[in-house]
Amino acid sequence: MNTRQLRHFLAVMDLGSLSAAAEVVHLSLPALSRSLRSLEDELRVPLFDRQDRRLRPTPYALVYAERARRIVFDEKEGARTLSLMRAGELGSLHFGMGSSIARTLMAPMLLQLLSDTPGLSLGTAVHSTDTLLAALRREELDFFIGDIDSVAHDTEMRAEPIYDCTFGWFARRGHPLDGQASVGIDALKAYPLIGAGYAGQPLFDKMAALYGLSMPLQDHFAVSTNDVSTMLTLLTSSDAIAPGTDVSMVADLRKGVVVKLDVDPPLDIQLTLGIIERAGRTRVPAVERAFGIIRAHFAAVAEEAAQHMPPAKPRRTASPGRRRRLSGGT
Repeated sequence: MNTRQLRHFLAVMDLGSLSAAAEVVHLSLPALSRSLRSLEDELRVPLFDRQDRRLRPTPYALVYAERARRIVFDEKEGARTLSLMRAGELGSLHFGMGSSIARTLMAPMLLQLLSDTPGLSLGTAVHSTDTLLAALRREELDFFIGDIDSVAHDTEMRAEPIYDCTFGWFARRGHPLDGQASVGIDALKAYPLIGAGYAGQPLFDKMAALYGLSMPLQDHFAVSTNDVSTMLTLLTSSDAIAPGTDVSMVADLRKGVVVKLDVDPPLDIQLTLGIIERAGRTRVPAVERAFGIIRAHFAAVAEEAAQHMPPAKPRRTASPGRRRRLSGGT
């Protein structure tokens, strides 16, 4: 049985005439008769009594007609839904990003998607890269924005690099260390340090090695938070200092409320952000539309960072005595 046969059956039911139905469904009378007999054979019940050159629906036909209409309707709606999905107008989209990215991207991205595709169902997650990757593996997300090194050797994942982050130490404008040259780790530790809880363990490991800090690195922070807005409130309202990326700080540098400290050695950790998704998965237009928003956002961030982020200084090699002092830090 197929919906084509059901449409033939419903045409005869609605018109009460084999010849009239044949004209509507564009079949010859013999072909329409064969289609009806085939449906009756499959259902194992007679659908029409043939009397006086007319087809009269049997009780079976009267009961079955409503179900047949629903089947035909569902097929049409299914095709329509797929067509709308191909056009990016329907379906669901679930994605994630870190807190530093979400602060400037999440709301504008959602607003644009809601405006462009009001029938789209959206879901979001704000976590560190490792948590988002685990959610993607469980197929709870369509994609996320995170550290592409996390999937560098993972054949099940596909990553599109979109932004090379720079790092630094940040404080409020007018902080006692603002304007000082070659600030060392001991000077930083004289003030409350704010740890970004959204950072992954590999970044913590690199930072600990760079400054000779013992692990776990979180023990050196007065506060650890995965919310960038909270971190910025602490920075601008106290003498706290925080490590961060240009992505999280560039807007506040532009406003003049925070400054990048001249720390020696500089926080020259490498991090490339990218769009990470399952390899081999067909992208629906809603995903492509979201990717376009993300690419445009980071292009604007790169332009703004070039204007407002101080250029990175070359990392200086510490003297033997300085290396000993750093390695003895806690």
